Amino acid sequence: MTVSTDPGAAADAAAPHDPARRPRGPVWAVLALVLGVALGIGIGLSIPHFTKPGDDSVEAGFLRDMSTHHAQAVEMSMIAHQRSDDPEIVYVANDIALTQHGQIGYMQAWLRDWGLSPSSTRQPMEWMPNSAGSIVNGLMPGMATPEQLTKLRGASGKELNTEFLTLMRQHHLGGIHMAQEAVKLSDNKDIDWIAQSMVNSQQSELGLIDDLLKKVQAG
Repeated sequence: MTVSTDPGAAADAAAPHDPARRPRGPVWAVLALVLGVALGIGIGLSIPHFTKPGDDSVEAGFLRDMSTHHAQAVEMSMIAHQRSDDPEIVYVANDIALTQHGQIGYMQAWLRDWGLSPSSTRQPMEWMPNSAGSIVNGLMPGMATPEQLTKLRGASGKELNTEFLTLMRQHHLGGIHMAQEAVKLSDNKDIDWIAQSMVNSQQSELGLIDDLLKKVQAG
């Protein structure tokens, strides 16, 4: 006895003969496919809307706060770049200014893409749990005070170099802490990427800053 391997033939043999019966399988399959595609398109279009971070999100808070934090680092680095008499410090200051200015560009662009303002009336560090103690006189971790910035602007020679390296060391430590928290709290791949980049680059720069600080203080 020969057994057919054709599923269509097997189905015909198993079904009672009905001349008025018409095959519906292919029609329903097409309709299901069309419906599935339509639903898929609808979901695909709606997902970006729902996954954009909101105004009170960790992502938005981090980008706004770190943009402010970076802006001060750029300001201090430009002072050192323009006024330091040490080529190594000039080089480090230039590198910090360029890197952090570029990262500000990324962060501000993402906020615009999400339809969010680059600034907010929310308290600094509100996105980070248990952060109340991190804010001192309204300043985020590691940020220089107005008095310290004034002193840096008026310094020169060894005093300028020492002040810049000391302030930038503290600035990096505060920035690293913020970026590490962002990596832990956010599941956004862009935030994870830029925050981890900040951690890596600033940890590397800390070693160089420490070496330069020892050299300046010994001179």
